[in-house]
Amino acid sequence: MARVAPNPLCLHRFRPYLQASHSSPSLLKSTFHYQTKYRKFPTVSCQTNPDSSETSTPTVQPPFSPSLISLISDDTKREDTGASQDSGLPEFPNKDVNKRIAVVSLLAAAGLFLSSRLDFGVSLKDISVAALPYEEALSNGKPTVVEFYADWCEVCRELAPDVYKVEQQYKDRVNFVMLNVDNTKWEQELDEFGVEGIPHFAFLDREGNEEGNVVGRLPRKYLLENVEALARGEGSIPHARVVGQYSNTENRKVRSAVDPRSHG
Repeated sequence: MARVAPNPLCLHRFRPYLQASHSSPSLLKSTFHYQTKYRKFPTVSCQTNPDSSETSTPTVQPPFSPSLISLISDDTKREDTGASQDSGLPEFPNKDVNKRIAVVSLLAAAGLFLSSRLDFGVSLKDISVAALPYEEALSNGKPTVVEFYADWCEVCRELAPDVYKVEQQYKDRVNFVMLNVDNTKWEQELDEFGVEGIPHFAFLDREGNEEGNVVGRLPRKYLLENVEALARGEGSIPHARVVGQYSNTENRKVRSAVDPRSHG
């Protein structure tokens, strides 16, 4: 039987597999260092029910760097601030604008005051001084408007501008008489016309007969339309018995007339 002699030359071709585990120390060290270094990156784990006994293995690497995230956050804050400022209330004007507004307001108020004084700044005293005496009005053949008034009557003072305007419009065709209820001279006329409240406007035709009366605070059209009817010589006036807010004649401050011809 033949004897197979070992071939020492072929033995070195088949190295044991276990020799691969004897790697160089430097290679193992670098591999371990790389794994350790990789685990230092920040990770984000998603877990619905966190449990201290379990360790989350999935990791997600952030898609953006921290510097880029902070830059985007700053831009968003600036946009939100600008939008909130635009949607808020407008800024108050500065001091120069306030001064201009104040000057314009003062000028407007002054103009309104002057215009009111020029057009409507008429007092009861002005109207009574310009009024026609009662006896003369009854004898000149014109229709007449007799107003019973008092200086203390608030409604009389309020209606004075309207009475003045109507008087200026019809003074050539209609007489306007002012009788002060505080003057004892007109006691008979107060009883004759049944004056209980003032202002009391009595409308008389050309013969001195009363066609109607208007008492108290009423729109100017009532006085204007009645005077227009008198000026045209109509047989009746449109507003013959109308009563508004008035001052009671019980508050009269009776005094005697100094001048018998005085109608005030």
